[in-house]
Amino acid sequence: MVLRPTNGELEILQVLWQYGPSTVRFINDKLNEAKQVVYTSTLKLMQLMAEKGMLEKDESGMKHIYTACLDETATKSYLLNCFVNTTFNGSAGKLILQLLADKNTAKEELEMVKDMLGKLDGFK
Repeated sequence: MVLRPTNGELEILQVLWQYGPSTVRFINDKLNEAKQVVYTSTLKLMQLMAEKGMLEKDESGMKHIYTACLDETATKSYLLNCFVNTTFNGSAGKLILQLLADKNTAKEELEMVKDMLGKLDGFK
């Protein structure tokens, strides 16, 4: 069974993926850089995530250290596939076209897309 993190859980996972094993205080401080989050809310959510198997808690030291149990690449791939399937009927091409149409895409980014497409099956 694949675990599908909520938005709040994903925010915590992103901090752990970027910085590695961390305390609740550190994660809460990082979350507060974007929006105000109460420490006890972060603590409770992380405890629930540990119960679900998303996080592992090391209680051997003075401070409890949490580690992500979900692989970053696998989780992001799963979430992206869910999004593409439900929003674009499974069409990655429609997703890319929508992104390019909606965003003010820099010339360098367009070149990167062209290069990537060129590497796929000899696309020209």
